[in-house]
Amino acid sequence: MSNVEKDPTELRCAASDHGRPLPQVDVLSARDVPLGGPRAMTVRRTLPQRARTLIGAWCFIDHYGPDDIADTGGMDVAPHPHTGLQTVSWLFNGEIEHRDSLGSHAFVRPGELNLMTGGHGISHSEVSTTRTTILHGVQLWVALPEEHRHTARDFQHYVPSPARTDGADIRVFLGSLAGDTSPVRTFTPLLGAELILEPRSTTTLTIDPEFEHGLLVDHGDVRMAGTLLHAAELGYLGTGNDTLTLTNETDTAARTVLLGGTPFEEQIVMWWNFIGRSHEDIVEAREAWQNASDRFGKVDGYDGDRLPAPALPNATIAPRKNPTRH
Repeated sequence: MSNVEKDPTELRCAASDHGRPLPQVDVLSARDVPLGGPRAMTVRRTLPQRARTLIGAWCFIDHYGPDDIADTGGMDVAPHPHTGLQTVSWLFNGEIEHRDSLGSHAFVRPGELNLMTGGHGISHSEVSTTRTTILHGVQLWVALPEEHRHTARDFQHYVPSPARTDGADIRVFLGSLAGDTSPVRTFTPLLGAELILEPRSTTTLTIDPEFEHGLLVDHGDVRMAGTLLHAAELGYLGTGNDTLTLTNETDTAARTVLLGGTPFEEQIVMWWNFIGRSHEDIVEAREAWQNASDRFGKVDGYDGDRLPAPALPNATIAPRKNPTRH
Protein backbone atom coordinates (compact mmCIF):
# COMPACT_ATOMS: atom_id res chain seq x y z
CA MET A 1 0.00 0.00 0.00
CA SER A 2 1.22 3.50 -0.71
CA ASN A 3 1.45 6.26 1.85
CA VAL A 4 -0.75 8.76 0.00
CA GLU A 5 -0.69 11.59 2.53
CA LYS A 6 -0.43 14.94 0.76
CA ASP A 7 2.45 16.10 2.98
CA PRO A 8 4.20 13.00 4.34
CA THR A 9 6.48 13.64 7.30
CA GLU A 10 10.19 13.12 6.85
CA LEU A 11 11.67 11.08 9.69
CA ARG A 12 15.10 10.08 10.83
CA CYS A 13 14.53 7.14 13.15
CA ALA A 14 16.62 5.25 15.66
CA ALA A 15 15.94 2.52 18.20
CA SER A 16 16.01 3.27 21.93
CA ASP A 17 17.62 1.72 24.98
CA HIS A 18 15.42 -1.07 26.34
CA GLY A 19 17.29 -2.38 29.39
CA ARG A 20 14.93 -2.34 32.37
CA PRO A 21 14.15 -4.68 35.24
CA LEU A 22 10.33 -4.89 34.92
CA PRO A 23 7.96 -5.31 31.98
CA GLN A 24 6.19 -2.14 30.98
CA VAL A 25 3.60 -1.83 28.23
CA ASP A 26 3.23 1.47 26.39
CA VAL A 27 -0.19 2.08 24.82
CA LEU A 28 -0.02 3.73 21.39
CA SER A 29 -3.17 5.19 19.85
CA ALA A 30 -3.86 5.40 16.13
CA ARG A 31 -4.41 8.44 13.94
CA ASP A 32 -6.81 8.37 11.00
CA VAL A 33 -5.30 8.80 7.52
CA PRO A 34 -7.60 9.01 4.43
CA LEU A 35 -6.29 7.21 1.35
CA GLY A 36 -7.51 9.54 -1.37
CA GLY A 37 -10.63 11.61 -2.14
CA PRO A 38 -13.95 12.35 -0.42
CA ARG A 39 -15.13 8.72 -0.52
CA ALA A 40 -11.71 7.37 0.42
CA MET A 41 -11.09 4.47 2.70
CA THR A 42 -9.57 5.61 5.99
CA VAL A 43 -6.77 3.70 7.68
CA ARG A 44 -5.71 3.82 11.33
CA ARG A 45 -1.94 4.39 11.58
CA THR A 46 -0.16 3.38 14.80
CA LEU A 47 3.42 3.34 13.51
CA PRO A 48 5.37 5.56 13.07
CA GLN A 49 4.35 8.17 15.63
CA ARG A 50 6.08 10.55 18.03
CA ALA A 51 6.05 8.04 20.88
CA ARG A 52 7.62 5.26 18.81
CA THR A 53 9.04 4.90 15.32
CA LEU A 54 10.19 1.28 15.24
CA ILE A 55 9.36 -2.09 16.82
CA GLY A 56 12.21 -4.28 15.74
CA ALA A 57 12.48 -3.50 12.03
CA TRP A 58 8.70 -2.92 11.78
CA CYS A 59 8.40 0.73 10.79
CA PHE A 60 4.83 1.18 9.48
CA ILE A 61 1.46 -0.20 10.63
CA ASP A 62 -1.80 0.66 8.86
CA HIS A 63 -4.99 -0.99 10.12
CA TYR A 64 -8.17 -0.65 8.07
CA GLY A 65 -11.78 -1.81 8.07
CA PRO A 66 -14.13 -3.47 8.31
CA ASP A 67 -14.81 -1.20 5.35
CA ASP A 68 -17.98 -1.47 3.25
CA ILE A 69 -16.69 -0.77 -0.24
CA ALA A 70 -20.20 0.13 -1.41
CA ASP A 71 -19.72 3.29 0.69
CA THR A 72 -16.04 3.98 0.12
CA GLY A 73 -15.27 2.45 -3.25
CA GLY A 74 -12.69 0.13 -1.72
CA MET A 75 -8.97 0.19 -2.37
CA ASP A 76 -7.51 1.46 -5.63
CA VAL A 77 -3.85 2.39 -5.16
CA ALA A 78 -2.18 3.15 -8.49
CA PRO A 79 1.39 2.02 -9.26
CA HIS A 80 3.81 3.59 -6.80
CA PRO A 81 7.44 2.98 -5.78
CA HIS A 82 9.25 1.56 -2.74
CA THR A 83 12.89 1.48 -1.71
CA GLY A 84 14.73 0.08 1.31
CA LEU A 85 11.82 -1.88 2.76
CA GLN A 86 9.57 -4.94 2.59
CA THR A 87 5.77 -4.65 2.47
CA VAL A 88 3.69 -7.19 4.36
CA SER A 89 0.01 -7.54 3.41
CA TRP A 90 -2.37 -9.46 5.72
CA LEU A 91 -6.15 -9.52 5.34
CA PHE A 92 -9.01 -10.45 7.67
CA ASN A 93 -11.77 -9.96 5.06
CA GLY A 94 -11.91 -9.22 1.35
CA GLU A 95 -9.49 -9.66 -1.52
CA ILE A 96 -6.84 -7.38 -3.08
CA GLU A 97 -5.23 -7.78 -6.51
CA HIS A 98 -1.48 -7.15 -6.48
CA ARG A 99 0.68 -6.37 -9.53
CA ASP A 100 4.33 -5.36 -9.41
CA SER A 101 7.27 -4.51 -11.66
CA LEU A 102 8.83 -7.91 -11.01
CA GLY A 103 5.92 -9.32 -13.04
CA SER A 104 4.09 -10.75 -10.03
CA HIS A 105 0.31 -10.95 -10.29
CA ALA A 106 -1.19 -12.26 -7.07
CA PHE A 107 -4.19 -11.92 -4.77
CA VAL A 108 -4.11 -11.04 -1.10
CA ARG A 109 -6.69 -13.14 0.73
CA PRO A 110 -7.51 -13.66 4.43
CA GLY A 111 -4.95 -15.82 6.19
CA GLU A 112 -2.45 -15.58 3.31
CA LEU A 113 0.79 -13.61 3.43
CA ASN A 114 2.03 -11.47 0.54
CA LEU A 115 5.53 -10.11 1.18
CA MET A 116 7.20 -7.82 -1.35
CA THR A 117 10.83 -6.74 -1.12
CA GLY A 118 11.48 -3.27 -2.49
CA GLY A 119 15.24 -3.25 -2.02
CA HIS A 120 16.89 -0.89 -4.52
CA GLY A 121 13.52 -0.23 -6.13
CA ILE A 122 10.17 -1.75 -7.04
CA SER A 123 6.71 -0.47 -7.97
CA HIS A 124 3.29 -2.07 -7.50
CA SER A 125 -0.45 -1.48 -7.52
CA GLU A 126 -3.18 -2.70 -5.14
CA VAL A 127 -6.87 -2.89 -6.03
CA SER A 128 -9.73 -4.53 -4.13
CA THR A 129 -11.51 -7.03 -6.37
CA THR A 130 -15.12 -7.03 -7.55
CA ARG A 131 -15.71 -10.08 -5.34
CA THR A 132 -15.01 -7.96 -2.25
CA THR A 133 -17.81 -6.42 -0.22
CA ILE A 134 -15.98 -5.85 3.08
CA LEU A 135 -12.29 -4.93 3.21
CA HIS A 136 -10.46 -5.43 6.51
CA GLY A 137 -6.81 -6.01 7.32
CA VAL A 138 -3.37 -4.57 7.98
CA GLN A 139 -0.57 -3.23 5.80
CA LEU A 140 2.90 -3.38 7.35
CA TRP A 141 6.39 -2.26 6.37
CA VAL A 142 9.76 -3.63 7.46
CA ALA A 143 12.94 -1.55 7.19
CA LEU A 144 15.83 -3.30 5.47
CA PRO A 145 19.25 -3.13 7.15
CA GLU A 146 22.07 -1.27 5.41
CA GLU A 147 23.65 -4.53 4.24
CA HIS A 148 20.52 -5.46 2.28
CA ARG A 149 18.70 -2.23 1.50
CA HIS A 150 19.80 -2.32 -2.15
CA THR A 151 18.91 -6.00 -2.59
CA ALA A 152 17.02 -7.17 -5.66
CA ARG A 153 13.23 -6.84 -5.78
CA ASP A 154 11.35 -9.97 -4.72
CA PHE A 155 7.85 -11.30 -3.98
CA GLN A 156 6.82 -14.17 -1.71
CA HIS A 157 3.43 -15.74 -0.99
CA TYR A 158 2.81 -18.04 1.98
CA VAL A 159 -0.27 -19.65 3.56
CA PRO A 160 0.41 -20.54 7.21
CA SER A 161 -1.47 -23.39 8.84
CA PRO A 162 -3.26 -22.49 12.09
CA ALA A 163 -1.47 -23.51 15.28
CA ARG A 164 -3.33 -24.13 18.51
CA THR A 165 -2.35 -23.21 22.03
CA ASP A 166 -4.38 -22.89 25.23
CA GLY A 167 -6.98 -20.21 24.62
CA ALA A 168 -5.82 -19.10 21.16
CA ASP A 169 -5.59 -19.96 17.48
CA ILE A 170 -2.40 -18.63 15.90
CA ARG A 171 -1.22 -18.10 12.33
CA VAL A 172 2.50 -17.37 12.17
CA PHE A 173 3.31 -15.57 8.92
CA LEU A 174 6.86 -14.47 9.83
CA GLY A 175 9.33 -15.88 12.34
CA SER A 176 8.50 -18.43 15.05
CA LEU A 177 5.86 -18.69 17.78
CA ALA A 178 4.02 -21.46 19.63
CA GLY A 179 6.10 -24.19 17.98
CA ASP A 180 5.43 -22.99 14.43
CA THR A 181 7.95 -21.35 12.08
CA SER A 182 7.34 -19.49 8.83
CA PRO A 183 9.70 -20.31 5.95
CA VAL A 184 9.46 -16.79 4.53
CA ARG A 185 12.80 -15.00 4.32
CA THR A 186 13.43 -11.76 6.20
CA PHE A 187 16.62 -9.74 6.54
CA THR A 188 16.46 -9.17 10.31
CA PRO A 189 14.96 -11.42 13.03
CA LEU A 190 11.19 -10.81 12.98
CA LEU A 191 7.89 -12.15 14.28
CA GLY A 192 4.49 -11.66 12.70
CA ALA A 193 1.39 -13.62 13.77
CA GLU A 194 -2.38 -13.33 13.91
CA LEU A 195 -3.89 -14.48 17.23
CA ILE A 196 -7.58 -15.22 17.78
CA LEU A 197 -8.18 -15.29 21.54
CA GLU A 198 -11.14 -17.24 22.94
CA PRO A 199 -13.73 -15.35 25.00
CA ARG A 200 -12.53 -14.67 28.57
CA SER A 201 -9.37 -16.70 27.95
CA THR A 202 -5.80 -16.23 29.14
CA THR A 203 -2.89 -17.32 26.95
CA THR A 204 0.78 -17.31 27.93
CA LEU A 205 3.27 -17.45 25.07
CA THR A 206 6.99 -18.14 25.14
CA ILE A 207 8.72 -15.24 23.35
CA ASP A 208 12.29 -14.35 22.47
CA PRO A 209 13.74 -12.10 25.22
CA GLU A 210 15.93 -10.37 22.62
CA PHE A 211 12.82 -9.16 20.79
CA GLU A 212 10.69 -6.13 21.45
CA HIS A 213 7.00 -6.72 20.67
CA GLY A 214 3.94 -4.83 19.57
CA LEU A 215 0.38 -6.11 19.89
CA LEU A 216 -2.24 -4.53 17.63
CA VAL A 217 -5.83 -5.17 18.72
CA ASP A 218 -8.23 -5.52 15.81
CA HIS A 219 -11.30 -6.09 17.94
CA GLY A 220 -11.96 -6.90 21.58
CA ASP A 221 -10.42 -5.70 24.84
CA VAL A 222 -7.14 -7.48 25.47
CA ARG A 223 -4.84 -7.27 28.47
CA MET A 224 -1.18 -7.44 27.44
CA ALA A 225 1.18 -8.21 30.33
CA GLY A 226 -1.39 -6.64 32.65
CA THR A 227 -2.13 -3.53 30.55
CA LEU A 228 -5.56 -3.21 28.93
CA LEU A 229 -5.69 -2.48 25.20
CA HIS A 230 -8.82 -1.55 23.26
CA ALA A 231 -9.60 -1.99 19.58
CA ALA A 232 -7.15 -0.18 17.24
CA GLU A 233 -4.59 0.35 20.01
CA LEU A 234 -1.02 -0.92 19.83
CA GLY A 235 0.73 -2.17 22.95
CA TYR A 236 4.52 -2.02 23.06
CA LEU A 237 6.65 -4.36 25.23
CA GLY A 238 10.43 -3.99 25.25
CA THR A 239 13.18 -6.58 25.35
CA GLY A 240 14.08 -8.82 28.28
CA ASN A 241 10.83 -10.80 28.53
CA ASP A 242 10.67 -14.53 27.82
CA THR A 243 6.90 -14.89 28.23
CA LEU A 244 3.90 -12.83 27.21
CA THR A 245 0.48 -13.22 28.82
CA LEU A 246 -2.62 -12.12 26.91
CA THR A 247 -6.12 -12.05 28.40
CA ASN A 248 -9.29 -11.51 26.39
CA GLU A 249 -11.56 -9.43 28.64
CA THR A 250 -14.59 -9.74 26.35
CA ASP A 251 -17.37 -12.32 25.94
CA THR A 252 -16.55 -12.82 22.26
CA ALA A 253 -13.39 -13.83 20.44
CA ALA A 254 -10.73 -11.12 20.15
CA ARG A 255 -8.39 -10.74 17.19
CA THR A 256 -4.86 -9.36 17.50
CA VAL A 257 -1.67 -9.13 15.44
CA LEU A 258 1.60 -9.72 17.30
CA LEU A 259 4.74 -8.18 15.79
CA GLY A 260 8.28 -8.44 17.10
CA GLY A 261 11.95 -8.26 16.32
CA THR A 262 15.37 -7.40 17.65
CA PRO A 263 15.83 -3.64 18.13
CA PHE A 264 16.80 -2.00 14.85
CA GLU A 265 19.92 -0.03 15.70
CA GLU A 266 20.43 1.83 12.41
CA GLN A 267 19.19 5.34 11.75
CA ILE A 268 16.79 5.56 8.86
CA VAL A 269 15.09 8.33 6.95
CA MET A 270 11.54 7.52 5.88
CA TRP A 271 9.49 9.73 3.57
CA TRP A 272 6.50 8.81 1.40
CA ASN A 273 7.26 5.26 0.19
CA PHE A 274 11.03 5.46 0.48
CA ILE A 275 13.44 4.43 3.23
CA GLY A 276 17.05 5.60 3.03
CA ARG A 277 19.86 6.74 5.28
CA SER A 278 20.01 10.39 4.29
CA HIS A 279 17.96 13.17 2.79
CA GLU A 280 20.00 12.75 -0.39
CA ASP A 281 18.84 9.12 -0.67
CA ILE A 282 15.23 10.31 -0.65
CA VAL A 283 15.85 13.07 -3.20
CA GLU A 284 17.56 10.58 -5.52
CA ALA A 285 14.75 8.01 -5.24
CA ARG A 286 12.04 10.62 -5.80
CA GLU A 287 13.82 11.99 -8.87
CA ALA A 288 14.20 8.48 -10.30
CA TRP A 289 10.47 7.83 -9.85
CA GLN A 290 9.40 11.16 -11.32
CA ASN A 291 11.63 10.55 -14.35
CA ALA A 292 10.26 7.00 -14.89
CA SER A 293 13.69 5.49 -14.26
CA ASP A 294 14.30 1.79 -14.82
CA ARG A 295 15.12 1.65 -11.11
CA PHE A 296 11.46 0.97 -10.30
CA GLY A 297 10.42 -0.90 -13.43
CA LYS A 298 6.89 -0.88 -14.83
CA VAL A 299 3.61 -2.34 -13.56
CA ASP A 300 1.65 -4.03 -16.34
CA GLY A 301 -2.10 -4.59 -16.21
CA TYR A 302 -3.19 -1.60 -14.11
CA ASP A 303 -5.89 0.52 -15.76
CA GLY A 304 -4.79 4.07 -15.02
CA ASP A 305 -1.85 6.36 -14.38
CA ARG A 306 0.81 5.83 -11.75
CA LEU A 307 0.99 7.95 -8.58
CA PRO A 308 3.19 11.04 -8.78
CA ALA A 309 5.48 11.70 -5.83
CA PRO A 310 4.53 14.54 -3.46
CA ALA A 311 6.72 17.61 -3.27
CA LEU A 312 9.65 17.27 -0.90
CA PRO A 313 9.43 19.27 2.34
CA ASN A 314 11.45 22.46 2.40
CA ALA A 315 13.00 21.67 5.76
CA THR A 316 16.03 20.14 7.43
CA ILE A 317 15.64 16.51 8.48
CA ALA A 318 15.66 16.25 12.27
CA PRO A 319 16.38 13.00 14.12
CA ARG A 320 13.27 11.29 15.47
CA LYS A 321 14.16 8.80 18.19
CA ASN A 322 12.26 6.31 20.28
CA PRO A 323 12.10 7.46 23.90
CA THR A 324 14.72 6.22 26.33
CA ARG A 325 13.07 3.90 28.85
CA HIS A 326 14.16 3.59 32.47
